[in-house]
Amino acid sequence: MNKIKIIDLFAGMGGIRLGFEQAFKEKGFNVECVLTSEIKPSAITALHHNFNHKKLVGDITQLNVKNIPEFDFLLGGFPCQAFSSAGNRDGFCDTRGTLFFDIERILKAKRPQGFLLENVEGLVNHENGETLNTILKSLKKLGYLVSWKIIDSKDFSLPQSRKRIYIVGCLDSKFDFSKIKPTIPKKFQDIQEYGLELIKSNFTKKLLSHFSVDELKGKAIKDKRGGSNNINSWDFGLKGEVTDKQKELLRLLFKKRRLKKWAEEIGIDWMDGMPLTIEQIRTFFDDVHLEELLEDLTNKGYLRFEHPKAKIKKEINGNIVTRREYAIDKPKGYNIVTGKLSFEFSKILDPEGLAPTLVAADVEKIGVIDGEGLRKLSLREGLRLFGYPESYSLEMFEKSIATRRKAFDLLGNTVAVPVIYAIAKEVAVVYQRAIPVTS
Repeated sequence: MNKIKIIDLFAGMGGIRLGFEQAFKEKGFNVECVLTSEIKPSAITALHHNFNHKKLVGDITQLNVKNIPEFDFLLGGFPCQAFSSAGNRDGFCDTRGTLFFDIERILKAKRPQGFLLENVEGLVNHENGETLNTILKSLKKLGYLVSWKIIDSKDFSLPQSRKRIYIVGCLDSKFDFSKIKPTIPKKFQDIQEYGLELIKSNFTKKLLSHFSVDELKGKAIKDKRGGSNNINSWDFGLKGEVTDKQKELLRLLFKKRRLKKWAEEIGIDWMDGMPLTIEQIRTFFDDVHLEELLEDLTNKGYLRFEHPKAKIKKEINGNIVTRREYAIDKPKGYNIVTGKLSFEFSKILDPEGLAPTLVAADVEKIGVIDGEGLRKLSLREGLRLFGYPESYSLEMFEKSIATRRKAFDLLGNTVAVPVIYAIAKEVAVVYQRAIPVTS
């Protein structure tokens, strides 16, 4: 059997390794991971539980390339920190001081056959495209033929829309992303578990007292935005029941507070969501009981009576940064209090639809309809949304809410395994052409 050696950098849960190994093994290769690098303790726990490691190291920035075994492919879901152009007169970005530099220095020193990198979709437009251009130029300068593409996980049998950039480079052949074909789409109900413990909190009780489970399918729950697919906390009296008149006032307030004209009136830099004075509110909601309505909504916690915020330049650690701080010399006004992450659930999944892009900040606030009730997304469902095999386990994180939160944080930062698998299958074809198969 032909043998191939890989290293897995910024490994996370090991998703890139899983997809790559599966694809190459199906092509007849014996895959050996000779080095894994990860610094997050929870990720290291998951890696130890699910893989055997030849060499697992921590901070890649401290690793001497002389201590890295020879390998054929580098895998990496590298973090994209802002590329600093400080000190460069031409204004172009540089790779120095970023974690991509460690990929670059390892490729330069070891000259493997190729690499597979994954990153967020925003990398494409970061710094008006200069960050990606710098990365591509750096990789090409090392002698690699480089290709990249944005791919959505929903096109590869995952019920989650997750767009990511994938960058592939080989020494001898240029990778062709057009060879990768989409697979049969799935819905969330195809991977859902059933009959799990429901959440019976004050939040869910009030929500289900105002809406049926069918009415909740696919709904977001947040107060600072609206739309037909959104439920506000006042719609189900979370902080206290409100009248239809108050609901109309709130609806108008969170819409009108985004107008730029208020900032001009107050004499302050515009921000998306200004607190409005009672006089400003009267211009679109003139009611004889307006002051009483606003006071009641403030007492219940739906509104906050506060100063507007102004842009302030401050020096922090020798750098001039811009911050938003309350302008106490400006009149106070009424503003919507809570954003989407303030509630027990931020999104209720539609069983017949897709999950949104799961991110570490809110993956544990995803709601699932189970029978006639609501519950949190299970860890197994989370793993399935990313295409992890049933054999992969996060059971060690089931002990408490705190440890489950760590597991969801890992999931929010992981990769779509089937996408990696689909790319790696074609990488294997390219590699087989370039390297004679040996027994």
